[in-house]
Amino acid sequence: MFVVFTHSLRRSVSAMIGWGLSLGLLGYFMIGFYDTFADQSAVLENLIAQYPPEMMAFFGDQSGGMFTPEGFLTLEFFSYMPLVIGIFAVQAGSRLIVTDEESGTLDLTMAHPVSRSAFFLGRLLAHVVTLISILGITWLAFFIGGEKSVGLDFTAGELARPFISLFATLFLFSGLSLFLSLILPSRSLSTMASGLLLTASYFIQSLSNINADLKDIAQYLPLKYYQSGGALNGLNSEWAAGLIGFGLLFSALGLMLFVRRDIRVSGEGSWRLPFIKKVKQA
Repeated sequence: MFVVFTHSLRRSVSAMIGWGLSLGLLGYFMIGFYDTFADQSAVLENLIAQYPPEMMAFFGDQSGGMFTPEGFLTLEFFSYMPLVIGIFAVQAGSRLIVTDEESGTLDLTMAHPVSRSAFFLGRLLAHVVTLISILGITWLAFFIGGEKSVGLDFTAGELARPFISLFATLFLFSGLSLFLSLILPSRSLSTMASGLLLTASYFIQSLSNINADLKDIAQYLPLKYYQSGGALNGLNSEWAAGLIGFGLLFSALGLMLFVRRDIRVSGEGSWRLPFIKKVKQA
């Protein structure tokens, strides 16, 4: 498993650097504007007061707290990060196993003395480390930028809380995408399905701040339990553990399927549904 893990991790170095530095630089320069933003709060409050309150509520600010440090970071960064970096998490999860299968190289890999479970867990662990590395680089850039800001006096631990909540959310969707890639005919379908669920969850949760009728639906969606910048005031460990737990559940189901399924030599699979077979036979 260690060999699979190290090999997969080496292949992910470019993703770590690219995503980590991109998000880190965004956070570093964005956080540097907070002091100026706070100094102009009186003028900006009058300007924002002219906007519909639903506009701010969509991004999670229902109390006009965008001029607080946690409100600023929520609106300017954390509110939309599940959708932005979630794209990477969904794509990476769907290709952990199935990409090699569709290219015809997985059967050659499995011919080596490595068990299916060790191969699966090595790939999954490398993916988890990649996600943590990307978020870790971003967190470090935030911390360095925050050290130069007068208004943002969060400790390193406090600043890490939103990233823990973000990781839990990303891990859930990665596990879901991995699971779907093993039951759907192709990686592209699993990516599309997971991406649609992520996007729908994001918009329904955001719109539930405006439309109370959507709150009953939103409570069953993962992003309801993503704390965003609000985690700066205290991490809800139960929510984070629940998201990670569902990610582990989907990953475990994926492992069970991978251990038992037939490996395709190349190309996409089929739906493997009985009624489809009967239609073909007819």
